Amino acid sequence: MRILVTGVKGQLGYDVVNELKKRGHTPIGVDVEEMDITDASAVEKEIKKEPLDAVIHCAAYTAVDAAEDNRELCMRVNAEGTRNIARVCRELDLKMVYISTDYVFDGEGERPWEPDDPREPLNVYGESKYQGELAVEEYLEKYFTVRIAWVFGVNGKNFIKTMLRLAESQKEINVVNDQIGSPTYTYDLAVLLADMVETEKYGRYHATNEGLCTWYEFAKEIFRQAGADVKVNPVSSDEFPAKAKRPHNSRMDKSKLVQNGFRPLPTWQDALKRYLEIIRA
Repeated sequence: MRILVTGVKGQLGYDVVNELKKRGHTPIGVDVEEMDITDASAVEKEIKKEPLDAVIHCAAYTAVDAAEDNRELCMRVNAEGTRNIARVCRELDLKMVYISTDYVFDGEGERPWEPDDPREPLNVYGESKYQGELAVEEYLEKYFTVRIAWVFGVNGKNFIKTMLRLAESQKEINVVNDQIGSPTYTYDLAVLLADMVETEKYGRYHATNEGLCTWYEFAKEIFRQAGADVKVNPVSSDEFPAKAKRPHNSRMDKSKLVQNGFRPLPTWQDALKRYLEIIRA
C-alpha cells in the first residue's frame, strides 16, 4: 500500500513511517514544509501527486496550554486542516486514519470512556480535536478515529524525558496524583495503526497501553526503572494550576480493539522499559 503520513517529524508520525516500511508498504512522510495542512490547495496537490491507498493523519497542534491563547491557530490546524485532508480522501476514495484524544470528553467520573460516548471537550485543544472528528465523520465512511492519551515516543518531548531531566538536578519533585489514565508508547501505537489500515474495520477506537496509573505513579515507575534516586510527592491538580483544564478521568475502554481482532497494546510498564532501553542506547 502507498500511504501518506502527516506529521512525520513528530513522535507518532516518525514511528508510523518506520512500521509501514518494515511491512513492505510505501509510506510518504510529510510535515509542514511539504504540506501545510491549513492550506486546502497544498493538501489537494500533495495528496493527488501520486496514487495513494490511505492517509494516516498524525499532524496536530498539541500545545494544550498555549491553545487557550491561540484558539484560532489551534482550530485552523486541528479542525480545518483535518477537514482539508478528509475532503480530498473522499474525492479519491482513500482510507483515513485520524489521531484524536481523550480530551474530546469532559474528563469527569470514574467510568472508562467508550468510543461512542457523548463528546464534551473541556478545553480549546479538546474542542479542536472534536471538530476534527466531526469533519472526518462528515466526509468519510472509510475512516478510523483513534483516540490516544499520555503519549511518549523517541522523537520529541514528553513526560518521561521531562522527569529524567528533572532527576539530574532535583532530589524531590511534586507530581499530580488525581488524574488517572494510561500512557501510550508511539512505537506500540504505530504497530496498531498499521494493523488497522490493512483492514476495513472502520470506526472510532481507543488505543493506549494496558493498565492505569496517575501521573504520580507514572513518575515513580519512571525513576524506579531508570534507577534514579528521586523522592516523588503526590499533589492535587489545584497545586499545579495550568492555563488549560486537564481531565481527571482519562480511562479509556479499549474492548472494541479485541472485538475487531486487533491486538491490545502491551502494558505501559513494559512499554516504559523498552523505551528507556532505546533512549539510553
